[in-house]
Amino acid sequence: MAKPQNRAYSRYSLEAISLLGQLIRAARIEQKITGEEMASRMGVSRSLIQRIEKGDPGCTIGAVFEAAAIVGVPLFESDKERLAVHRANTGEILQLLPKMARKSRRAVNDDF
Repeated sequence: MAKPQNRAYSRYSLEAISLLGQLIRAARIEQKITGEEMASRMGVSRSLIQRIEKGDPGCTIGAVFEAAAIVGVPLFESDKERLAVHRANTGEILQLLPKMARKSRRAVNDDF
């Protein structure tokens, strides 16, 4: 199945992606890591690094998160233990929720 070419993104999403790309670029430059070195460490092309840093929303989330991790840009919790606790807590919540979201088929009778 081909990827959609012209997907619409909200302004908020585009700005957040752009910010993350800028943070990754700034951290990479501050650490004096070249684009080629970054691409080599990630096992990707230099053009993907450029796309990530420009905030291209078509980049895979795994590649973006890996780039952030390499240069030390925090995504959620900077402490690995706190991140593990957060993941465990969220996992417990997910176990309590239904497996799928479904709309109710019957109308709610709120006429008392």
